[in-house]
Parts: sequence; C-alpha cells; structure tokens
Amino acid sequence: MATGRGANARPVIDAALVRRLVDTQFPQWAESALEPVDPSGSDHVIYRLGGELSVRLPRHAGAMGQAEKESEWLPRLAPHLPLAIPVPVGVGEPDFGFPWPWAVSRWLDGEVATVEALGDSCAAAVELAEFLTALQRFAPGDVPVRDARGNLAGGSLADRDQATRAAIAALAGSGGAFDTAAMTELWDAALAAPGWDRPAVWFHGDFHTGNLLTVDGRLSAVIDFGGLGVGDPACDMTVAFTLMSQGSRAAFRAALGVDDATWTRGRGWALATGLNAYTSYASVDPRIAAQTTRQITQALAG
Repeated sequence: MATGRGANARPVIDAALVRRLVDTQFPQWAESALEPVDPSGSDHVIYRLGGELSVRLPRHAGAMGQAEKESEWLPRLAPHLPLAIPVPVGVGEPDFGFPWPWAVSRWLDGEVATVEALGDSCAAAVELAEFLTALQRFAPGDVPVRDARGNLAGGSLADRDQATRAAIAALAGSGGAFDTAAMTELWDAALAAPGWDRPAVWFHGDFHTGNLLTVDGRLSAVIDFGGLGVGDPACDMTVAFTLMSQGSRAAFRAALGVDDATWTRGRGWALATGLNAYTSYASVDPRIAAQTTRQITQALAG
C-alpha cells in the first residue's frame, strides 16, 4: 500500500487493503463480501462487510483514536439513548502499512436524513432534543475530562478563530455568495458569549444531518461518534442549522432548554464548521456546496 509523507499524509485505502486487514485479523469474516460505501465521510473510508457489518478506516491522523473511543463508550451509552447508535464489534490493529486502529461495527439500516423530509418537522426536532438530553444526562462516575489522547476534551471556538476568519476573508472576494460582514459579526458574538459554566456533559461532537438515519421517514439512528466528548454541548446545536427550518429550530431549542449564550456559541460552531467544509470541498462537490451554503445561511439567520 502506498502512503504519502509528512504530518498530513493520508494512507491509500482500497478494497485490497481492507480485505487483507479483515481476513488476517478477523478470519471469521474472511468470506464476507466487501462493498465500498459512497459517499463516506471526511474522516473515514467505510466498507460494508457482508450484510450485517461495516468497516471504518481513518483517512488521517486526526481520526486515529476514534475506533478505540467508540469501542469503549458506545456500549455504555446505548442503553440510555432513545435512538439506535452503532454497536462496535471489534477494533483492528495497524498492519500492511496502514498506521492506525480501525473499527468493525454492526451495520445500521436507514437513509440519511434530509432537509426535504424532516426540515419542517417539529416532532423530529423534539426527538433530536430528547436524544441530546439523554446523552447529556449520562454521567458515570469514571468519565474522564481528558483521556490519554485528549480526545474526550472538547475543543473550543477560540481554537478555530484563525481558520474561521481566514475563510471569511477568502469568501469576501468570491462574488458575494455570503454576507461577510454578517459572518464576522456572528463570529465575534460567538467568541464573546459567556462560556459553559455548568458541569461538563457528553456531546456527540459531529451532530448534523449526515449523521442521522431514518427508516420509513422517521428518525431511527445517530451514527459517527468520532467527535464524542465531554464538556460544552454547544457544538451539538449544529444540527439546528443543517437540518431544521425556523419553526422546527424553535421547537428544538425549547425542548432542549438552550440558553442564549449556548445558542450563540452553537451558531458559531455551525458557522465555523460550515465554512471549513465549504472552503475545503464546495468547489469539487456540488452536494457539499449546497449543504454548507444552507448551514451557513441558517446560522446567520439564527
């Protein structure tokens, strides 16, 4: 397997590599068919393994601790949550030139949630608020604020300040797709908002439309807990701006009981993550361009 060089190098992941990893480390599934899942995510390459399993391999070093984290915590969280979440069944070891742990989990059937299907649904918005409420209430006594890799400690908006301002500046000359003055005003307000001053709670960390599954038009599961952490839950407000409309967003906020400062920080998270994805991928992927344009404009709308 060919790999790049340097801190930002990404391994080349293909079906032959995944087959070798599975067959040598999990020989009980050596006869199971492999099928790439498209689109995958920015953090992982995903293959379906037979009819019941999935294989997720990190694309970059920033995702290298996610398999072990999910394996440790998701089985403990699952009984307390009102929607299905992934069930880890194994963590693979680095091998054949692939440098990081990787995961095998139960396959969850469903379609990715869409704005067209659920954007105006107050019932779905309340369901998502109930999911986050349950997640935030789960607090076993041994939850660390930071584990060995630091990947349960939530990042801060301030960590994204330089990149976010650079993205806003870059878009200022893009022909007026966004109101850069309004983006700067929102970003300044989010950074100035009072921080989380209550006990740390669990957050999903990547709570947006693409990580929600539906069956028969109803929410069924939440996936991709690679950003799972403990701290300020404002980052999970992002779903209000990727999925919801004004009315359902109000229902979500009321059901979750979000105060003004947390909501403003949440708008900041939606803006920052939307800008990051837009500037990285919009020029090559029309789907991401449309999704992130909506996310940014909805964050500005509040």
